Amino acid sequence: MEKPQQSSLKPLSPQEWETVIDDYQSGEPSRRHKWTTASYTIGFSFLDLSLSSLLRKDFPINLKLNITIFIEEYLNSFALHTEQSLIKLVETLRSVIQAPIDGVSINYSLKEQVMISITSRFIDSVIDDNGKLNLDWIRPLESLIELLLAVINRPNHGPDRQSRAVACECLRELEKACPTLLAEIAEYLWGLCQNERTHVNQSYVLLFGSVIHGIVMNKVNVSITNTTIPLVPFNVPQFLMSEGGLSKEKEISSSSYKELRKAMSFLLEWPQNLTACGLVEFMCIIMPVAVALELQVSLLKVKFSGLLYTYDPLLCHAFLGMYLQFLDAFDGQESEVTSRLVLISKEAQHHLVFRLLALHWLLGLIGLISSIEVGKKKAIVEMSSRFYPTVFDPLSLKSLKLDLLGYCSILIEYSRCTNSNGDLGLELVGSGASVVKLFEDGLVSVSGFKWLPPWSTETAVAFRTFHKFLIGASSHSDTDSSSTRTLKESTIFHNLQRMLVDMVLEFRGLVPVIVAFINRLLSCYKHRWLGEHLLQTLDEHLVPKVKIDYKLGSYFPVFDRIAENDTVPPGRLLELLTKFVVFLIEKHGPDTGLKSWSRGSKVLGICRTLLMHHHSSRLFLGLSRLLAFTCLYFPDLEVRDNARIYLRMLICIPGKRLRLILDTGRQLPGISQSPHAFSVQSPRLSRNLKKSKNISSYIHLERVVPLLVKQSWSLSLSTLGIMGTKPGHLEPIRDNENPSEQRELDTNTNIQTISETNRIDHPQEPLRVMDSKFVDIVGTLRQHFSSIPDFRLMPGLKITIFCSLRFESEPFNRIWGVEGPADDLDEVKVLPAIYATVLNFSSSAPYGSIPSFHIPFLLGEPPKSNYPLNQTDSLAIVPVENNNNSGSQVESLESFKAPLMLELEPREPVPGLVDVSIETNAESGQIIRGNLQSITVGIEDMFLKAIVPEGIQGDAMRDYTVGLFDALWEACGTSSSTGRETFPLKGGKGVAAISGTRSVKLLEVDATSLIRAVERHLEPFVVSVIGEPLVNIVKDGGIIKDIIWKYSASDSSLDVSSSDPSYNAGPLYLKDKEDEEDSGSRSYMHKRTMGSFHILIFLPPRFHLLFQMEVSDISTLVRIRTDHWPCLAYIDEYLEALFFG
Repeated sequence: MEKPQQSSLKPLSPQEWETVIDDYQSGEPSRRHKWTTASYTIGFSFLDLSLSSLLRKDFPINLKLNITIFIEEYLNSFALHTEQSLIKLVETLRSVIQAPIDGVSINYSLKEQVMISITSRFIDSVIDDNGKLNLDWIRPLESLIELLLAVINRPNHGPDRQSRAVACECLRELEKACPTLLAEIAEYLWGLCQNERTHVNQSYVLLFGSVIHGIVMNKVNVSITNTTIPLVPFNVPQFLMSEGGLSKEKEISSSSYKELRKAMSFLLEWPQNLTACGLVEFMCIIMPVAVALELQVSLLKVKFSGLLYTYDPLLCHAFLGMYLQFLDAFDGQESEVTSRLVLISKEAQHHLVFRLLALHWLLGLIGLISSIEVGKKKAIVEMSSRFYPTVFDPLSLKSLKLDLLGYCSILIEYSRCTNSNGDLGLELVGSGASVVKLFEDGLVSVSGFKWLPPWSTETAVAFRTFHKFLIGASSHSDTDSSSTRTLKESTIFHNLQRMLVDMVLEFRGLVPVIVAFINRLLSCYKHRWLGEHLLQTLDEHLVPKVKIDYKLGSYFPVFDRIAENDTVPPGRLLELLTKFVVFLIEKHGPDTGLKSWSRGSKVLGICRTLLMHHHSSRLFLGLSRLLAFTCLYFPDLEVRDNARIYLRMLICIPGKRLRLILDTGRQLPGISQSPHAFSVQSPRLSRNLKKSKNISSYIHLERVVPLLVKQSWSLSLSTLGIMGTKPGHLEPIRDNENPSEQRELDTNTNIQTISETNRIDHPQEPLRVMDSKFVDIVGTLRQHFSSIPDFRLMPGLKITIFCSLRFESEPFNRIWGVEGPADDLDEVKVLPAIYATVLNFSSSAPYGSIPSFHIPFLLGEPPKSNYPLNQTDSLAIVPVENNNNSGSQVESLESFKAPLMLELEPREPVPGLVDVSIETNAESGQIIRGNLQSITVGIEDMFLKAIVPEGIQGDAMRDYTVGLFDALWEACGTSSSTGRETFPLKGGKGVAAISGTRSVKLLEVDATSLIRAVERHLEPFVVSVIGEPLVNIVKDGGIIKDIIWKYSASDSSLDVSSSDPSYNAGPLYLKDKEDEEDSGSRSYMHKRTMGSFHILIFLPPRFHLLFQMEVSDISTLVRIRTDHWPCLAYIDEYLEALFFG
């Protein structure tokens, strides 16, 4: 039965309201839960409480505003979608509007906010996304509209004019959400527009315009000059209440057409009275109406052409929107619009955002009009001289103006190529404009990039311009060969190459930027040839001109790119490197330092790059001479040795295999770091075995959640099979042996004789008759096992054990010779630490390969003598509520622990031990190695939730787990006929068979304790609860959720009495062991059966454990079934520890 709804709640004080709002705005479920438990749930009573608080005079206005917003934002998920709740909202709005203004409890701001919030709630509740009304809640909507109409039906009333404007906006939002909602009262709205003379007339005009827009766009035939429908009471139009909703007419009638044109004439008289934002809204409304009514565009041009010459970005944007809508009507005025936008970008008194917007508009406008007519392209090119950036323009403005010049260069280059082919009879370059001139003149504004750092923004803008002019109009289409031909023949391409060479020779700091520029071209599949051509140009014009000195190393990034590209001949580069090596040998002396080693290593790096990307025959002569000369005469021994290795590889190893060998090692041997470059204390291994022997006494690896049962033994079955193999019924997964495939193989090989051994080992399988119940069970099991991965072919299922690593400071300092803190204030600064810790795991149990864990840094725990509580104080009884210090102590100690996660992939669900070895570094440079305390893995660590196949979600998941429990329970019974079935696993090769066994255990524990233990430890594995008394108790607990609840045993699809012969109706009892046949020796173990739990546990890699707990008042009978009988050896201790521990 549902609990009766509370009639009222205790009113909240202003402070409590502030706490409620703050808790809900935080988004933290724990803070919201505080109000849920206090019965302040989101419901009708809470809505009444919120609305009544708006009418209280002792509440300040600011708090009422916050409560109004709270209603709008957070009271949308409860049962607001009822007529009663919507009526309450309207009545509250009526009370607030009619309340007198006193400035203390009511003011106009509160009235306006309440109107906005309640209108928003109505739009979300009554009108759907398609503009259709919920016919069940028409009456509250009509009441709301009547109330808003009453507010606006007081034109020219001074004090509440802002409230009337807000009411108009609320009505306009209702009209936008449901078009033609106010169509039948358009005449009254027109009259209000004519009568209003204050600045609020903008809201009235926009409301009337929105209504006209809805009528025209939906082609509704209503009269807006001669209506018979009253304004109040308001009624929703009948055509909106029909089942099909709003049905558009084929066309507007002639009378309605004339009335609408008259209304449009009235609306076009109001733009001069609107603000900038209002005018943007106004034009968005009337432009579609003007097109639909076929109005003359000249009327709009006369009204709105002046917007372009204003200094407001919104008004300019409104004009450009009209310009794009009626492009043909503005034919011939492109130069006028373009000139105005260029002028805006040049006027420094405007905001930078406005100037940038003007250039963005200009880019879009040029791209639009240049695609229409060739003659307009000429006009754009003629204006290109006005696009040059000035020296004092902001860098963002320079970048956009350079983009404009790049676009003009595309038009000029396209015209030049088409003129040469005779395809275009118009010459765009007759005005003297050329691509090279545009580029050079435009680059003057950012010429400072040559001496600025490579990472400067101006350098980035300059090279962005290089890319714009170089790529031009080249497309990325594979079939477009004309753009490639155009680019090869372009003058800018050849001039830019020469410019880059000159810049590299003059400014070495630009080398990294030029390399990044070339990499960008090489990474594009369409423009890769451009990068290769640039590399060839650098090889032809840069390599012969560079000066050979120690600064030549700054060009090595370019040389490395040249060496990587097989289209560039390596001869010039090898000749330059040989000259450089000669220079290094001649200049080497006592004061050279590491210069010879560094430069020589870089030369060998380029040689390695050449070996990787060029055929050996192509570079054999030049490279062998360079390496041989280096082997003989280079002053650095390491460089000579590395050169000798490369020379031997070049001579003795074929090219393809040589590249394969060089590709295996990414780090170049010739550029290894010198041992003299840094002075770092090298780690040393501790030789004292006594120190590492007892390392586990002060370095602790502990489980975060302790085990219920610490198994000190594990059942091993390795000797139960023949020849050291496990029996077939214990083998987790075996290969699928298809009899049909074997028969085909025998037929193909013409073997007709079958030995007696094969006849005995593989007897002929008898025919089986399966009923529908058996078919359903097998189908469920096949679906389940097909989701279990075969760990032999793919990663298996893993279990996770959370642990923490810590170590004690005092014994660590004592053993490893670290001095203790001299002052307690500096204690944290001198606590010992370990670095680069590696934990390695191993186990004799079948847990697969266990990955190691790395901890970069860990600080030792403070000495216990410095804790606020000593040993005697720790035994004192301290109230939990007042023990704030103890909580802070625990939090501080947690910071000295390193969390880690141990992942195991069990091959068999058995407990075991995981051995742990540690290797870490102390601050003194000593390497600490040793073994830590082993981690115990219990049977409860193997418990996983059953795997659910993909595509099963929501309620279907609960039904699936219950059906899987029933199928496994039946399959694991001794009388089951599924023992001969095999079930394919995920991966397609392995199969599994079910060989079930069962057990029973009586627990003499009261029902309350058992339910708590199940909720705490087995909650994720419960699939269903059966029995009304037990269901009511578990449901009230609120811990076990999203399962199947069955109020009577007859609801269960699992018939225990039929599947288990030992089951008898009535009270539970056990037979005496000494005389099991004596039916009189029954000891009744309980008085009343409350119900039962069905628990399904998955044991990796593919086994299952099922519990059916029949709960009574003072005892519980646990029926156990499993397809892995060795796990029963641990379940007995686990159940006792679970319920009696």
